[in-house]
Amino acid sequence: MKIVITCKLPEELLKSIKEKFEVVMSEVENGPMPREQLLQEITDAEGLFTNVADKIDKELFEKAKQLKVISTMAVGYDNIDLEEARKRNILVGHTPGVLTEATADLTFALLMATGRRVVEAANVIKEDAWKSWGPFFLTGQEVYGKTIGIIGMGRIGLGVAKRAKGFSMEILYHNRSRNEEAENEVGAIYKEFEELLQQSDYVVLLAPSTPETYHMFSTEQFKMMKSTAVFINTSRGSNVDEKALYEALKAKEIWAAGLDVFEVEPISSEHPLLQLENVTALPHIGSAAIETRVAMARLAFKNLVNGLEGRALVHQVK
Repeated sequence: MKIVITCKLPEELLKSIKEKFEVVMSEVENGPMPREQLLQEITDAEGLFTNVADKIDKELFEKAKQLKVISTMAVGYDNIDLEEARKRNILVGHTPGVLTEATADLTFALLMATGRRVVEAANVIKEDAWKSWGPFFLTGQEVYGKTIGIIGMGRIGLGVAKRAKGFSMEILYHNRSRNEEAENEVGAIYKEFEELLQQSDYVVLLAPSTPETYHMFSTEQFKMMKSTAVFINTSRGSNVDEKALYEALKAKEIWAAGLDVFEVEPISSEHPLLQLENVTALPHIGSAAIETRVAMARLAFKNLVNGLEGRALVHQVK
C-alpha cells in the first residue's frame, strides 16, 4: 500500500514504515508538499500523513479514490474537511496528549516574554540601541502573584495553570464545563467569560477552533480587559479578530499581546500586528520541542498503520 507524507521527516522515523509500505515523502525542508504534487500522488494512495499546513479539502478527496486513512501530526484538525472524509468512510486520526507539556511550556514562556518585554529588550542590544540606564527603561508587567485567566481548561490549559501556580498566580478559568481536576489540583476558580476578562492581568486563550469559537475575541472582548492586561494566544488564529486586536493594542486598550498563531499562516514581516512594539510574535512553535515532535510523528504513524491494517486508531477524530 502507498502512503503519502506531506512533510519531510528524519529517516530514522521511517525505517519500519518503509519496510511495510510504499512511501512518497515531501522533499521540502520546513514546508508542505507542493499542492500540485500532493494532488497527483494522492490518486493511488491508501494512507495520508499530514499536518496543519495542508489543506485537505473536497478537491483532494475527489482525487483520492483509494484513500482509507488520514493521520495528522497535530491535535487540531480544522484543516481537514471531516464531512467529506465521513462521506467516503475515511478514518481520521490526530495526536492529542503528547504535546501537552511542550505547548504549556511555550505558552508560559510567551506569557513571560511578552509581559517582561524580553524580545524587545534583546533587540535593543542587537540594534546597538542600549545607550544608558533609566529607571523606567524597558519596564514591563510583573508575572509573580498576578492573576491569570485561562480560556479553555483542557490538558494544555491545566499544564499552564500548574506553571502559573509555581509563580503564585491567582488562577481563573472559563471552559464549556467545570474542570474539577483544575479546581482541586491548582485551586483554579471558574468564572464566566466576561468576569474573567475584567479580572485577569494575563488572558491566555487555549480554546479549540470551532464555529462557536471563531473570532471569540473581537472589539467587545478587548474593551472588557484591563488596560494593563497581556493577551496570549497559542490556540488557533481564527479564534481572534486580528483587526480588532490591532486596534485595541494601538489604542492601548490592552497593554500587549503574545501570539504563536495567526488567522492566515505563515505571516510576513509586513503583517500589521508586527508593526506594533507591544506584540511578541512566534511562528506557530507551540509543540516544537524535539522529543515532542518525535513522539507526535510516531503516534501519527501508529494511527496510520493501525487504520491501514484494520485495527482501531489510537486517537480517532469522531
